[in-house]
Amino acid sequence: MNVFLMYPDHDFDSKLKLPWNEQALMEDLELETLFSAMSGNDEFIHTVVKTAILTSMDNNRKIIQFRQKNLEDCLKHPEIIRNLYSIAIQAIELERKSFFGIFHYPTSIINRSLDVMDGFVELLKQIRSISDNYQSVFNSPGFIRFFTMIQNELTDPYFEEIKSHLMNLRFKKGALISAELGIGNKGEKYTLLKQNPKKQNLWKNLLPIRTEKYLITIGDRDDRGFRALTEIKDRGLNNIANSLAQSVDHILSFFTLLRSELAFYLGCINLSDLMKKRNRPLTFPVPLENQNNTLIFKDLYDICLALTTSDYIVGNDLEVNEKNLFIITGANQGGKSTFLRSLGVAQLMMESGMCVPAVSYHSKLYNSLFTHYRREEDITMKSGKLDEELSRMSEIIDRISSRSLILFNESFSATNEREGSEIARQIILPLVGEGIKVFFVTHLTDFAQSIYLKELKDAYFLRADRQSDGERTFKILPGKPLETSYGADLYYPIFKNGSSLT
Repeated sequence: MNVFLMYPDHDFDSKLKLPWNEQALMEDLELETLFSAMSGNDEFIHTVVKTAILTSMDNNRKIIQFRQKNLEDCLKHPEIIRNLYSIAIQAIELERKSFFGIFHYPTSIINRSLDVMDGFVELLKQIRSISDNYQSVFNSPGFIRFFTMIQNELTDPYFEEIKSHLMNLRFKKGALISAELGIGNKGEKYTLLKQNPKKQNLWKNLLPIRTEKYLITIGDRDDRGFRALTEIKDRGLNNIANSLAQSVDHILSFFTLLRSELAFYLGCINLSDLMKKRNRPLTFPVPLENQNNTLIFKDLYDICLALTTSDYIVGNDLEVNEKNLFIITGANQGGKSTFLRSLGVAQLMMESGMCVPAVSYHSKLYNSLFTHYRREEDITMKSGKLDEELSRMSEIIDRISSRSLILFNESFSATNEREGSEIARQIILPLVGEGIKVFFVTHLTDFAQSIYLKELKDAYFLRADRQSDGERTFKILPGKPLETSYGADLYYPIFKNGSSLT
């Protein structure tokens, strides 16, 4: 049985290899906050959502829209999803608690497998019951296919047949085994035979016919005899034991996949519940065709910040077409880095099939996301900060493509402004020329002004808003770069009264 709730035509692998820049994405976009909120202290959900989101850049529009429709059903019927997830966990725990023992003899394997199968059957019946009662309220192609499969495969005759097989495999009337004599009169080709039910015959009961029987009776204290008999029985049951164990593994794999794929949607449900409590919007984004280089969003906010504070988080709006370079300047502590993070997280969420933190969000798809943020110097660095920045940039260049999105935050500021601006120009302009989407938050005035004066058709300029009294609104608005970042606004509150730092 296939689950197929994450992809239309194959199952989800929770052990997919994460992108090479996983650590940078986690740190720069503060994704741990998002994953922890979605997991709700469930480590397995944490693993699944992390894998699903960080590997999402390989998804196409068909996969994204498939997940969106499934998620829409999940958000409408969260208790059903939680019930199915709970059943999957019960099945996995049931198998885990069953133990073969020290010796893996066929008899012990059969007994253990029968106990597990009995529990599996009851849990499969629960899933069938959910399908019977709630299939009609689901409208997404993924869940319609899933419930249809359950009803077609888990029928009443199927359960009756399983019940009969499991009862026969307990061998309450003993096991009928045939064998042949091989070289040296050693037994070989041990085969378990099906026992035919005895037919009642009145005449045979009244006039019993004596038939010659060849029997070996083992004494009560004949340990060697019992061991020999057990070995013969185990040889005859070996194939059955293997087949039954494989059946257990097959059904277990179904429950394991069900748990993995539902974990993603359950994480989305948990996140939706949290944002409802904070009265913040989540919306289904619109993934655009790759040739449509449009970016439109309304009230896009940083969900990681919203999850860590009770304060209202300001959202931003943007509507641009055919732009690949976005240079963001403006006042210190004006919301530039927060804006950049909100954009990166929203793109990952969209491409994984989730709702995004905005009123609306339209964007093309990218096949990779990179971040290049300024790092604080620490003892692990083997060279200077600028060398470290250039080294990271080289690693990105080796992996970047024309369908990449890259977010720069205060990059190349480890040197003087003239040199940093020249480095930025020599790196950014060729990237944009290859059609790569670039967002660049910077205080390098020379760089920003020089790009503005070039009047590039691909370039778009944004600026952190600052009111005349110095107050930050945390809105990012269209605006040409200025020659100041208003650092004095931060300086004077500290030193205006003659305060000093010690």
